[in-house]
Amino acid sequence: MSEGLAQGDLARAVPKDGPDLPPPRSMDAFEQVSSVADAVLYEGYLLYPYRRSSAKNRVRWQFGVLFPRDWVESDGPVVPGLSGSADSWYQRTECLVRILRPGASVRVRLRYLQMQRKQVEETGRDGAHRAVESLRTEDGTVHLTFDEAVPREIDVTIPLADLLQGERTVAAGASAGEDVEPLPGRAGRVVRRRAEVRADTTVSVERLAPDLCRLRVRTAHTGPAPQPPTAREEALRVALIATHTLVGGEGVQFVSLIDRPADLRAAADACRNEFTFPVLGGEPGTGHVLLSAPIILPDHPQVAPESPGDLHDAAEIDEILTLRTMLLTDEEKREARATDPRAAAILDRVDTMPPEVFARLHGAVRSLTPAAPTPGSTLAAPVPGSTPAPPVPEAASPTERPAWWQEGADEGLSPTTDTVLVDGVSLGGGSRVRLQPKRAADAQDMFLVGRTAEVAAVFHDVDGSVHVAVTLDDDPASELHTWYGRFHYFRPDELEPLESAPESAPSETPRSGGR
Repeated sequence: MSEGLAQGDLARAVPKDGPDLPPPRSMDAFEQVSSVADAVLYEGYLLYPYRRSSAKNRVRWQFGVLFPRDWVESDGPVVPGLSGSADSWYQRTECLVRILRPGASVRVRLRYLQMQRKQVEETGRDGAHRAVESLRTEDGTVHLTFDEAVPREIDVTIPLADLLQGERTVAAGASAGEDVEPLPGRAGRVVRRRAEVRADTTVSVERLAPDLCRLRVRTAHTGPAPQPPTAREEALRVALIATHTLVGGEGVQFVSLIDRPADLRAAADACRNEFTFPVLGGEPGTGHVLLSAPIILPDHPQVAPESPGDLHDAAEIDEILTLRTMLLTDEEKREARATDPRAAAILDRVDTMPPEVFARLHGAVRSLTPAAPTPGSTLAAPVPGSTPAPPVPEAASPTERPAWWQEGADEGLSPTTDTVLVDGVSLGGGSRVRLQPKRAADAQDMFLVGRTAEVAAVFHDVDGSVHVAVTLDDDPASELHTWYGRFHYFRPDELEPLESAPESAPSETPRSGGR
Protein backbone atom coordinates (compact mmCIF):
# COMPACT_ATOMS: atom_id res chain seq x y z
CA MET A 1 0.00 0.00 0.00
CA SER A 2 1.34 3.44 -0.85
CA GLU A 3 0.68 6.68 0.93
CA GLY A 4 -1.00 9.69 -0.65
CA LEU A 5 1.20 12.60 -1.59
CA ALA A 6 -1.05 15.65 -1.45
CA GLN A 7 0.37 19.05 -0.54
CA GLY A 8 -1.50 18.75 2.71
CA ASP A 9 -0.53 15.10 3.18
CA LEU A 10 1.76 15.17 6.18
CA ALA A 11 4.26 12.34 5.93
CA ARG A 12 4.74 10.44 9.19
CA ALA A 13 8.23 10.77 10.62
CA VAL A 14 9.55 8.50 13.36
CA PRO A 15 11.62 10.47 15.93
CA LYS A 16 15.28 9.50 16.16
CA ASP A 17 16.73 8.17 19.37
CA GLY A 18 18.98 10.43 21.36
CA PRO A 19 18.80 13.89 22.90
CA ASP A 20 17.14 16.82 21.19
CA LEU A 21 19.54 19.34 19.73
CA PRO A 22 19.05 23.07 19.21
CA PRO A 23 18.49 24.19 15.60
CA PRO A 24 21.44 25.29 13.51
CA ARG A 25 22.03 29.00 13.98
CA SER A 26 21.99 29.48 10.22
CA MET A 27 18.45 28.14 9.86
CA ASP A 28 15.38 29.92 11.18
CA ALA A 29 13.30 27.46 13.20
CA PHE A 30 10.01 28.76 11.81
CA GLU A 31 11.24 28.35 8.23
CA GLN A 32 11.61 24.62 8.85
CA VAL A 33 7.86 24.28 9.36
CA SER A 34 6.77 26.93 6.84
CA SER A 35 5.47 24.48 4.22
CA VAL A 36 3.37 22.60 6.78
CA ALA A 37 2.13 25.86 8.32
CA ASP A 38 1.13 27.13 4.86
CA ALA A 39 -0.75 23.88 4.20
CA VAL A 40 -2.65 24.51 7.44
CA LEU A 41 -3.25 28.17 6.55
CA TYR A 42 -4.77 27.38 3.16
CA GLU A 43 -6.45 24.05 3.98
CA GLY A 44 -9.89 24.23 2.36
CA TYR A 45 -9.23 27.73 0.98
CA LEU A 46 -10.52 26.64 -2.43
CA LEU A 47 -11.43 23.07 -3.39
CA TYR A 48 -11.50 21.17 -6.68
CA PRO A 49 -12.89 21.96 -9.24
CA TYR A 50 -11.74 25.41 -8.04
CA ARG A 51 -14.76 27.19 -9.51
CA ARG A 52 -16.99 29.72 -7.76
CA SER A 53 -20.07 27.82 -8.96
CA SER A 54 -18.95 24.60 -7.24
CA ALA A 55 -21.07 23.75 -4.18
CA LYS A 56 -17.91 22.96 -2.20
CA ASN A 57 -16.71 26.54 -2.62
CA ARG A 58 -19.88 28.17 -1.31
CA VAL A 59 -19.33 27.10 2.31
CA ARG A 60 -15.72 27.89 3.12
CA TRP A 61 -13.26 28.19 5.98
CA GLN A 62 -14.10 25.52 8.55
CA PHE A 63 -10.92 25.36 10.67
CA GLY A 64 -9.47 27.73 13.24
CA VAL A 65 -12.09 30.45 12.75
CA LEU A 66 -12.29 33.01 15.58
CA PHE A 67 -15.43 35.16 15.55
CA PRO A 68 -16.56 37.91 17.93
CA ARG A 69 -17.61 36.27 21.19
CA ASP A 70 -21.14 37.67 21.29
CA TRP A 71 -21.82 36.40 17.76
CA VAL A 72 -20.41 32.90 18.19
CA GLU A 73 -22.13 32.44 21.59
CA SER A 74 -25.51 33.82 20.54
CA ASP A 75 -26.92 30.26 20.81
CA GLY A 76 -24.90 29.27 23.89
CA PRO A 77 -21.30 29.02 25.13
CA VAL A 78 -18.75 27.27 22.93
CA VAL A 79 -17.66 23.80 24.01
CA PRO A 80 -13.84 23.54 24.12
CA GLY A 81 -12.25 20.81 22.02
CA LEU A 82 -8.79 19.77 20.91
CA SER A 83 -9.14 20.91 17.31
CA GLY A 84 -10.72 23.92 15.69
CA SER A 85 -13.38 22.55 13.33
CA ALA A 86 -15.98 24.26 15.54
CA ASP A 87 -16.35 28.04 15.48
CA SER A 88 -14.94 29.76 18.55
CA TRP A 89 -13.86 33.18 19.81
CA TYR A 90 -10.49 32.05 21.21
CA GLN A 91 -7.69 29.49 21.00
CA ARG A 92 -5.62 28.26 23.93
CA THR A 93 -2.29 26.44 23.62
CA GLU A 94 -0.37 25.00 26.56
CA CYS A 95 2.90 23.10 26.33
CA LEU A 96 5.95 22.17 28.37
CA VAL A 97 9.22 24.03 27.85
CA ARG A 98 12.64 22.98 29.10
CA ILE A 99 14.99 25.84 30.02
CA LEU A 100 18.41 25.00 28.59
CA ARG A 101 20.40 28.04 29.73
CA PRO A 102 20.09 31.46 31.39
CA GLY A 103 18.85 34.31 29.22
CA ALA A 104 16.36 32.10 27.37
CA SER A 105 13.58 33.74 25.36
CA VAL A 106 10.31 32.67 23.78
CA ARG A 107 9.23 33.63 20.27
CA VAL A 108 5.57 33.43 19.23
CA ARG A 109 4.17 33.90 15.72
CA LEU A 110 0.40 34.04 15.21
CA ARG A 111 -0.79 33.37 11.64
CA TYR A 112 -4.26 33.65 10.13
CA LEU A 113 -6.21 34.78 7.08
CA GLN A 114 -8.15 38.04 6.87
CA MET A 115 -11.14 37.81 4.55
CA GLN A 116 -11.09 40.11 1.52
CA ARG A 117 -14.20 40.78 -0.55
CA LYS A 118 -13.38 40.95 -4.26
CA GLN A 119 -16.20 42.92 -5.87
CA VAL A 120 -16.38 43.32 -9.65
CA GLU A 121 -17.91 46.64 -10.73
CA GLU A 122 -19.04 47.56 -14.24
CA THR A 123 -18.62 51.09 -15.60
CA GLY A 124 -21.94 52.51 -16.78
CA ARG A 125 -22.52 55.03 -19.58
CA ASP A 126 -22.67 57.78 -16.99
CA GLY A 127 -19.23 56.76 -15.66
CA ALA A 128 -20.64 55.41 -12.41
CA HIS A 129 -19.70 51.95 -11.17
CA ARG A 130 -22.27 49.24 -10.53
CA ALA A 131 -21.59 46.01 -8.62
CA VAL A 132 -21.98 42.88 -10.77
CA GLU A 133 -21.34 39.17 -10.27
CA SER A 134 -19.21 38.84 -13.42
CA LEU A 135 -17.73 40.95 -16.17
CA ARG A 136 -15.98 40.07 -19.43
CA THR A 137 -13.42 42.57 -20.74
CA GLU A 138 -12.49 43.27 -24.37
CA ASP A 139 -9.65 40.74 -24.31
CA GLY A 140 -12.12 37.96 -23.37
CA THR A 141 -10.99 37.67 -19.74
CA VAL A 142 -13.79 36.94 -17.27
CA HIS A 143 -13.72 38.55 -13.80
CA LEU A 144 -15.89 37.13 -11.01
CA THR A 145 -16.95 38.55 -7.66
CA PHE A 146 -15.54 36.25 -4.96
CA ASP A 147 -14.22 36.19 -1.39
CA GLU A 148 -10.44 36.04 -1.16
CA ALA A 149 -8.18 36.14 1.91
CA VAL A 150 -4.95 37.89 2.90
CA PRO A 151 -2.35 36.15 5.13
CA ARG A 152 -1.43 37.92 8.37
CA GLU A 153 1.42 37.31 10.81
CA ILE A 154 2.17 38.79 14.22
CA ASP A 155 5.58 38.12 15.81
CA VAL A 156 6.66 38.72 19.40
CA THR A 157 9.86 37.70 21.21
CA ILE A 158 9.88 37.90 25.01
CA PRO A 159 12.66 37.04 27.50
CA LEU A 160 11.60 34.12 29.66
CA ALA A 161 12.62 36.06 32.77
CA ASP A 162 10.09 38.78 31.86
CA LEU A 163 7.31 36.23 31.39
CA LEU A 164 8.02 34.75 34.80
CA GLN A 165 7.27 38.21 36.22
CA GLY A 166 3.90 38.44 34.44
CA GLU A 167 2.00 37.73 31.23
CA ARG A 168 2.45 39.79 28.07
CA THR A 169 -0.41 40.79 25.74
CA VAL A 170 0.06 42.08 22.18
CA ALA A 171 -2.42 43.31 19.57
CA ALA A 172 -2.99 40.65 16.91
CA GLY A 173 -5.60 42.24 14.67
CA ALA A 174 -5.47 43.69 11.15
CA SER A 175 -6.66 47.04 9.88
CA ALA A 176 -9.38 47.66 7.33
CA GLY A 177 -8.37 48.43 3.77
CA GLU A 178 -9.46 48.89 0.17
CA ASP A 179 -7.61 48.32 -3.11
CA VAL A 180 -8.92 49.31 -6.55
CA GLU A 181 -7.77 47.63 -9.77
CA PRO A 182 -8.95 49.23 -13.05
CA LEU A 183 -9.88 46.76 -15.79
CA PRO A 184 -8.71 47.08 -19.42
CA GLY A 185 -10.75 49.18 -21.82
CA ARG A 186 -12.46 51.11 -19.02
CA ALA A 187 -14.93 48.25 -18.74
CA GLY A 188 -14.97 48.49 -14.99
CA ARG A 189 -12.86 47.77 -11.94
CA VAL A 190 -12.19 45.22 -9.22
CA VAL A 191 -12.50 46.55 -5.67
CA ARG A 192 -11.03 44.52 -2.81
CA ARG A 193 -12.30 45.50 0.63
CA ARG A 194 -11.19 44.28 4.06
CA ALA A 195 -12.96 44.93 7.35
CA GLU A 196 -11.01 45.53 10.55
CA VAL A 197 -10.14 42.44 12.59
CA ARG A 198 -9.51 42.87 16.32
CA ALA A 199 -7.71 40.32 18.45
CA ASP A 200 -5.17 39.97 21.26
CA THR A 201 -2.56 37.30 21.94
CA THR A 202 -1.48 36.74 25.55
CA VAL A 203 1.68 34.80 26.44
CA SER A 204 2.38 33.56 29.97
CA VAL A 205 4.50 30.93 31.71
CA GLU A 206 4.27 28.95 34.93
CA ARG A 207 7.44 27.53 36.47
CA LEU A 208 7.09 23.83 37.33
CA ALA A 209 10.74 23.12 38.16
CA PRO A 210 14.04 25.04 37.96
CA ASP A 211 14.48 23.90 34.35
CA LEU A 212 10.84 23.37 33.32
CA CYS A 213 7.92 25.72 32.60
CA ARG A 214 4.39 25.47 31.28
CA LEU A 215 3.89 27.96 28.45
CA ARG A 216 0.44 29.30 27.61
CA VAL A 217 -0.51 31.19 24.43
CA ARG A 218 -4.08 32.44 24.21
CA THR A 219 -5.50 34.32 21.23
CA ALA A 220 -8.97 35.89 21.56
CA HIS A 221 -11.17 37.89 19.22
CA THR A 222 -11.78 41.26 20.88
CA GLY A 223 -13.90 43.01 18.29
CA PRO A 224 -17.62 43.83 18.51
CA ALA A 225 -20.16 41.41 17.10
CA PRO A 226 -21.89 42.35 13.83
CA GLN A 227 -25.46 43.49 14.11
CA PRO A 228 -27.95 40.59 14.42
CA PRO A 229 -29.11 38.74 12.54
CA THR A 230 -25.86 38.24 10.64
CA ALA A 231 -25.13 35.13 8.58
CA ARG A 232 -21.83 33.31 9.02
CA GLU A 233 -20.74 34.37 5.54
CA GLU A 234 -20.92 38.02 6.61
CA ALA A 235 -19.47 37.43 10.09
CA LEU A 236 -16.37 35.96 8.42
CA ARG A 237 -15.48 39.49 7.28
CA VAL A 238 -14.31 40.33 10.83
CA ALA A 239 -13.00 36.86 11.78
CA LEU A 240 -9.54 35.34 12.08
CA ILE A 241 -9.49 32.37 9.67
CA ALA A 242 -7.29 29.24 9.82
CA THR A 243 -5.69 30.60 12.98
CA HIS A 244 -2.57 28.79 14.18
CA THR A 245 0.54 29.52 16.21
CA LEU A 246 4.27 28.82 15.87
CA VAL A 247 6.35 28.87 19.05
CA GLY A 248 10.13 28.86 19.19
CA GLY A 249 12.85 30.68 21.06
CA GLU A 250 16.45 30.71 22.20
CA GLY A 251 17.73 28.46 24.97
CA VAL A 252 14.47 26.50 25.18
CA GLN A 253 13.29 23.07 24.12
CA PHE A 254 9.70 21.88 23.77
CA VAL A 255 8.35 18.59 25.11
CA SER A 256 6.10 16.35 23.01
CA LEU A 257 2.55 16.06 24.33
CA ILE A 258 2.01 12.98 22.15
CA ASP A 259 5.12 10.94 22.95
CA ARG A 260 5.42 12.17 26.54
CA PRO A 261 8.54 11.38 28.59
CA ALA A 262 7.66 9.13 31.54
CA ASP A 263 8.91 11.64 34.12
CA LEU A 264 6.80 14.45 32.62
CA ARG A 265 3.61 12.53 31.89
CA ALA A 266 1.61 14.12 34.71
CA ALA A 267 2.76 17.62 33.77
CA ALA A 268 1.95 16.98 30.11
CA ASP A 269 -1.51 15.64 30.97
CA ALA A 270 -2.22 18.84 32.91
CA CYS A 271 -1.75 21.01 29.79
CA ARG A 272 -5.08 22.34 28.53
CA ASN A 273 -5.40 22.88 24.79
CA GLU A 274 -8.65 24.27 23.45
CA PHE A 275 -9.53 24.55 19.74
CA THR A 276 -5.93 23.74 18.84
CA PHE A 277 -3.48 20.82 18.89
CA PRO A 278 0.24 21.48 19.50
CA VAL A 279 2.89 19.19 17.99
CA LEU A 280 6.66 19.32 17.64
CA GLY A 281 7.82 20.69 14.29
CA GLY A 282 11.04 20.64 12.33
CA GLU A 283 13.27 17.64 11.86
CA PRO A 284 12.55 14.41 13.78
CA GLY A 285 14.46 14.17 17.01
CA THR A 286 14.35 17.92 17.66
CA GLY A 287 12.23 20.04 19.96
CA HIS A 288 13.12 23.61 19.05
CA VAL A 289 9.82 24.61 17.43
CA LEU A 290 6.14 23.93 18.12
CA LEU A 291 3.23 24.13 15.68
CA SER A 292 -0.17 24.58 17.33
CA ALA A 293 -2.76 24.03 14.61
CA PRO A 294 -6.56 23.78 14.47
CA ILE A 295 -6.26 20.29 12.95
CA ILE A 296 -4.79 17.12 14.45
CA LEU A 297 -1.27 16.36 13.25
CA PRO A 298 1.55 14.05 14.35
CA ASP A 299 4.81 15.30 15.80
CA HIS A 300 7.25 16.51 13.13
CA PRO A 301 4.70 16.71 10.28
CA GLN A 302 6.10 17.13 6.79
CA VAL A 303 4.69 17.87 3.37
CA ALA A 304 5.41 14.99 1.01
CA PRO A 305 8.57 15.96 -0.92
CA GLU A 306 7.08 14.69 -4.19
CA SER A 307 4.30 17.31 -4.06
CA PRO A 308 5.04 20.17 -6.50
CA GLY A 309 2.59 22.66 -4.99
CA ASP A 310 -0.47 23.42 -2.93
CA LEU A 311 -3.86 21.99 -3.91
CA HIS A 312 -5.61 23.25 -0.75
CA ASP A 313 -6.98 19.81 0.14
CA ALA A 314 -4.98 17.66 2.57
CA ALA A 315 -7.50 14.82 2.32
CA GLU A 316 -6.76 14.22 -1.35
CA ILE A 317 -3.85 12.78 -3.30
CA ASP A 318 -1.87 15.00 -5.67
CA GLU A 319 -2.02 12.51 -8.52
CA ILE A 320 -5.81 12.24 -8.39
CA LEU A 321 -6.40 15.99 -8.10
CA THR A 322 -3.89 16.72 -10.84
CA LEU A 323 -5.55 14.26 -13.23
CA ARG A 324 -8.99 15.67 -12.41
CA THR A 325 -7.77 19.21 -12.95
CA MET A 326 -6.27 18.24 -16.31
CA LEU A 327 -9.69 16.95 -17.38
CA LEU A 328 -11.54 20.20 -16.69
CA THR A 329 -13.10 21.64 -19.83
CA ASP A 330 -11.81 24.90 -21.28
CA GLU A 331 -14.93 26.67 -20.00
CA GLU A 332 -14.45 25.24 -16.50
CA LYS A 333 -10.82 26.34 -16.51
CA ARG A 334 -11.82 29.86 -17.57
CA GLU A 335 -14.24 30.06 -14.64
CA ALA A 336 -11.62 28.70 -12.22
CA ARG A 337 -9.06 31.26 -13.39
CA ALA A 338 -11.61 34.03 -12.96
CA THR A 339 -12.52 32.80 -9.47
CA ASP A 340 -9.22 33.30 -7.65
CA PRO A 341 -5.52 33.89 -8.45
CA ARG A 342 -4.57 30.78 -6.45
CA ALA A 343 -6.87 28.68 -8.63
CA ALA A 344 -5.22 30.16 -11.71
CA ALA A 345 -1.80 29.25 -10.29
CA ILE A 346 -2.91 25.63 -9.79
CA LEU A 347 -4.11 25.43 -13.42
CA ASP A 348 -0.86 26.94 -14.69
CA ARG A 349 1.18 24.41 -12.70
CA VAL A 350 -0.91 21.45 -13.89
CA ASP A 351 -0.93 22.53 -17.54
CA THR A 352 2.87 22.92 -17.61
CA MET A 353 3.88 20.04 -15.35
CA PRO A 354 6.85 18.09 -16.79
CA PRO A 355 6.30 14.34 -17.22
CA GLU A 356 9.02 13.45 -14.71
CA VAL A 357 7.32 15.58 -12.02
CA PHE A 358 3.95 14.01 -12.71
CA ALA A 359 5.49 10.52 -12.57
CA ARG A 360 6.67 11.18 -9.01
CA LEU A 361 3.08 11.78 -7.92
CA HIS A 362 2.19 8.13 -8.44
CA GLY A 363 3.15 7.25 -4.89
CA ALA A 364 5.89 6.34 -2.47
CA VAL A 365 5.97 3.69 0.22
CA ARG A 366 7.11 5.14 3.55
CA SER A 367 5.89 2.78 6.27
CA LEU A 368 5.34 -0.87 5.46
CA THR A 369 5.51 -3.63 8.01
CA PRO A 370 7.46 -6.66 6.74
CA ALA A 371 5.32 -9.14 4.86
CA ALA A 372 4.92 -12.66 6.15
CA PRO A 373 8.00 -14.69 5.13
CA THR A 374 7.62 -17.35 2.48
CA PRO A 375 8.70 -20.99 2.97
CA GLY A 376 12.45 -21.43 2.76
CA SER A 377 13.17 -17.71 3.15
CA THR A 378 14.95 -16.11 6.09
CA LEU A 379 13.19 -13.79 8.50
CA ALA A 380 15.46 -10.86 7.65
CA ALA A 381 18.49 -10.04 5.55
CA PRO A 382 21.59 -10.95 7.59
CA VAL A 383 23.86 -8.18 8.76
CA PRO A 384 27.48 -8.72 7.64
CA GLY A 385 29.34 -10.58 10.35
CA SER A 386 26.18 -11.82 12.05
CA THR A 387 24.61 -15.26 12.14
CA PRO A 388 21.97 -15.64 9.42
CA ALA A 389 18.40 -16.10 10.60
CA PRO A 390 17.09 -19.66 10.29
CA PRO A 391 14.86 -20.49 7.36
CA VAL A 392 11.12 -20.55 7.90
CA PRO A 393 10.02 -24.16 8.39
CA GLU A 394 7.85 -25.59 5.67
CA ALA A 395 5.27 -26.64 8.27
CA ALA A 396 4.72 -23.02 9.29
CA SER A 397 3.87 -21.81 5.81
CA PRO A 398 0.29 -21.09 4.72
CA THR A 399 -1.40 -22.96 1.94
CA GLU A 400 0.04 -22.04 -1.42
CA ARG A 401 -2.19 -19.43 -3.05
CA PRO A 402 -1.99 -17.29 -6.20
CA ALA A 403 -0.45 -13.84 -6.17
CA TRP A 404 -2.93 -11.05 -5.28
CA TRP A 405 -3.44 -10.00 -8.93
CA GLN A 406 -4.26 -13.51 -10.13
CA GLU A 407 -7.70 -15.07 -10.29
CA GLY A 408 -8.63 -16.92 -7.12
CA ALA A 409 -6.31 -14.92 -4.86
CA ASP A 410 -9.20 -14.01 -2.53
CA GLU A 411 -10.58 -17.54 -2.23
CA GLY A 412 -10.69 -18.73 1.34
CA LEU A 413 -10.42 -15.23 2.82
CA SER A 414 -13.39 -14.04 4.88
CA PRO A 415 -12.88 -10.87 6.96
CA THR A 416 -15.88 -11.58 9.18
CA THR A 417 -14.71 -15.09 10.12
CA ASP A 418 -10.90 -14.90 9.77
CA THR A 419 -8.86 -14.68 12.95
CA VAL A 420 -5.43 -13.53 14.01
CA LEU A 421 -3.38 -14.74 16.98
CA VAL A 422 -2.42 -12.03 19.53
CA ASP A 423 -0.69 -12.97 22.80
CA GLY A 424 -1.95 -16.53 22.43
CA VAL A 425 -5.57 -15.42 21.92
CA SER A 426 -7.36 -15.95 18.63
CA LEU A 427 -9.07 -12.65 17.73
CA GLY A 428 -11.93 -12.48 15.27
CA GLY A 429 -15.37 -10.96 14.85
CA GLY A 430 -16.90 -10.30 18.29
CA SER A 431 -13.62 -10.46 20.25
CA ARG A 432 -13.07 -7.79 22.90
CA VAL A 433 -9.80 -5.85 22.91
CA ARG A 434 -8.10 -2.85 24.48
CA LEU A 435 -6.47 -0.42 22.05
CA GLN A 436 -2.76 0.33 22.47
CA PRO A 437 -1.66 2.33 19.39
CA LYS A 438 2.08 2.43 18.86
CA ARG A 439 4.21 5.57 18.88
CA ALA A 440 4.28 5.78 15.07
CA ALA A 441 0.49 5.52 14.81
CA ASP A 442 -1.74 8.12 13.25
CA ALA A 443 -1.98 11.10 15.61
CA GLN A 444 -5.74 10.68 15.94
CA ASP A 445 -5.32 7.07 17.04
CA MET A 446 -3.42 8.26 20.11
CA PHE A 447 -6.70 9.59 21.52
CA LEU A 448 -7.91 5.98 21.68
CA VAL A 449 -5.16 4.64 23.93
CA GLY A 450 -6.69 2.41 26.61
CA ARG A 451 -10.19 2.44 25.10
CA THR A 452 -11.98 -0.91 24.72
CA ALA A 453 -13.45 -2.10 21.46
CA GLU A 454 -15.03 -5.03 19.65
CA VAL A 455 -13.43 -6.67 16.63
CA ALA A 456 -15.60 -6.47 13.53
CA ALA A 457 -13.34 -8.10 10.93
CA VAL A 458 -9.80 -9.20 10.11
CA PHE A 459 -8.37 -8.06 6.78
CA HIS A 460 -5.29 -9.23 4.85
CA ASP A 461 -3.69 -6.86 2.34
CA VAL A 462 -1.62 -7.56 -0.76
CA ASP A 463 1.63 -7.09 1.17
CA GLY A 464 0.81 -9.83 3.64
CA SER A 465 -0.03 -7.45 6.48
CA VAL A 466 -3.01 -7.95 8.77
CA HIS A 467 -5.40 -5.14 9.76
CA VAL A 468 -8.06 -5.55 12.44
CA ALA A 469 -11.25 -3.48 12.12
CA VAL A 470 -12.86 -2.51 15.42
CA THR A 471 -15.75 -0.45 16.81
CA LEU A 472 -15.39 1.45 20.09
CA ASP A 473 -17.44 0.24 23.04
CA ASP A 474 -18.28 3.78 24.19
CA ASP A 475 -19.11 5.17 20.74
CA PRO A 476 -22.88 5.86 20.62
CA ALA A 477 -22.75 5.60 16.83
CA SER A 478 -20.98 2.22 16.76
CA GLU A 479 -24.01 0.39 15.34
CA LEU A 480 -24.32 2.98 12.59
CA HIS A 481 -20.60 2.69 11.77
CA THR A 482 -20.98 -1.10 11.59
CA TRP A 483 -23.91 -0.76 9.23
CA TYR A 484 -21.90 1.60 6.98
CA GLY A 485 -18.75 -0.49 7.31
CA ARG A 486 -16.74 2.42 8.75
CA PHE A 487 -14.26 1.13 11.33
CA HIS A 488 -11.05 1.99 13.13
CA TYR A 489 -8.16 -0.17 11.88
CA PHE A 490 -5.20 -1.37 13.94
CA ARG A 491 -2.31 -3.78 13.54
CA PRO A 492 -2.49 -6.91 15.70
CA ASP A 493 0.43 -5.70 17.84
CA GLU A 494 -1.62 -2.62 18.77
CA LEU A 495 -4.35 -4.73 20.40
CA GLU A 496 -4.50 -6.22 23.88
CA PRO A 497 -6.96 -9.13 24.16
CA LEU A 498 -9.46 -8.81 27.00
CA GLU A 499 -9.83 -12.58 27.08
CA SER A 500 -7.24 -14.90 28.58
CA ALA A 501 -5.22 -17.18 26.35
CA PRO A 502 -6.13 -20.88 26.67
CA GLU A 503 -3.63 -23.05 28.51
CA SER A 504 -2.69 -24.76 25.28
CA ALA A 505 -3.37 -22.36 22.45
CA PRO A 506 -3.29 -23.97 19.00
CA SER A 507 -0.70 -22.58 16.64
CA GLU A 508 -2.14 -20.28 14.03
CA THR A 509 -0.49 -19.23 10.84
CA PRO A 510 -1.25 -15.78 9.41
CA ARG A 511 -2.54 -15.76 5.89
CA SER A 512 -1.23 -13.72 3.04
CA GLY A 513 -2.60 -12.99 -0.35
CA GLY A 514 -5.63 -11.04 -1.56
CA ARG A 515 -7.59 -8.42 0.25
